[in-house]
Amino acid sequence: MLQNYPQADCSGKAVGDVMSSPGPQVGDDMIVDVALSVLIGARAHHLLVRDEDGRCTGLITRSQMTAHHQGSWYTEETRLRDLSYDRGPFTSPVMSAHDAERAMRQRALRASPVIDEDGHALGVIVLTA
Repeated sequence: MLQNYPQADCSGKAVGDVMSSPGPQVGDDMIVDVALSVLIGARAHHLLVRDEDGRCTGLITRSQMTAHHQGSWYTEETRLRDLSYDRGPFTSPVMSAHDAERAMRQRALRASPVIDEDGHALGVIVLTA
């Protein structure tokens, strides 16, 4: 089910009708430790990552950043762009909510950025179960 939206109510709805606000967004050049602090400070479950032009390059979670800290490759200068995280394909606001939910389940995603035709984040669609 999509967050805050019962499955029965999703029929006929587009992603743009059921998405949440995009939440915190950071640049892909941000150092992982700083991004982790932003995420914790915002009490968020994920951050949207943007390139230098403001286009969404993906969504990264606390567990993905924490895994970096535990790896032998850890360095204090590692940038978000150097980590593995979901980089698409992303969800369109005109896609049906039902199709978006199915696609996210197939890719084992809990959240997916919703982007416009220029690649800018409009929101996030999140699964609850």
